[in-house]
Amino acid sequence: MFMPSNDLLNRFIFDDCDIRGELVTLGESYREILNHNVYPPAIQKLLGEFLAAVGLLSSTLKFDGVIILQARGEGVISTIMAECNHHNNIRGIVRLRDDVELSETLAQSGSMQELLGKGVLVITIDPKRTENFGGKLERYQGVVPLEKETLAGCLEDYFQQSEQLATRLWFAADTEHASGFLIQALPQQLKTNADENRNHWETIETLADTITPEELLGLDHEQILYRLFHEQPVRVFAPTKVQFACSCSRERSESALLALGKEEVEELLIEKGTINIDCQFCNQHYHFSPADVRVLLGGKTLH
Repeated sequence: MFMPSNDLLNRFIFDDCDIRGELVTLGESYREILNHNVYPPAIQKLLGEFLAAVGLLSSTLKFDGVIILQARGEGVISTIMAECNHHNNIRGIVRLRDDVELSETLAQSGSMQELLGKGVLVITIDPKRTENFGGKLERYQGVVPLEKETLAGCLEDYFQQSEQLATRLWFAADTEHASGFLIQALPQQLKTNADENRNHWETIETLADTITPEELLGLDHEQILYRLFHEQPVRVFAPTKVQFACSCSRERSESALLALGKEEVEELLIEKGTINIDCQFCNQHYHFSPADVRVLLGGKTLH
């Protein structure tokens, strides 16, 4: 009986040509994220694709930081977001519009284009440290319109526009797992003949394009790579563990209150009696009594 890989990211390269690839399968991490927020099937599936995508994109993080994949649209989904840091901790969330009705058809089988409508896909790389080896790391953001029907198509456009690298992606998600598969042409190193490189890419792309959602969700990475590329010299690197982890904390909640300013915090206390902050990613609850706020603000409060 075949079993999928569980919360693993595998990177691989082809020894005879300038092409790399990645496979990621989320299991427990994906289910934990879904347990924190209940979504209809179509939205759940789309979030799974975003989480798998950000797992693949995390390979671009060579420093302490986070990569964020976010889509904003005018449809029933206003925002969908997934992020992964350099420790391969992932989290994600979906926000729905209150003024747009989610029909039963959309809830069950709506596509990304139908759920988001007209909008943009934003890829953000945000360094945690400001300096690295004497140089400053800048926050990077790339934006592409949601013109393709699938997340894979939009991300392929992004890579073509921003990095000029031929890239193909495949995603699949159900109630238990979310998987992503990427192949990408690298800058010429092993092969300097353009025609030879093109032929290699066409061969690998054709083989990769035979992958099915059932295989992505039901087989482990070794089986997938063997089925697709058993006649190709593939070198697979040791897998990286991916897990759900939320970056919220009481300290961050305190920082958010301080950023509001003393007057606004005091107004909240007068109105509510206490201040409660809930994390939308993991449903963690942070409670601040008047005494807590007094200590935080370093003096007396009006309440």
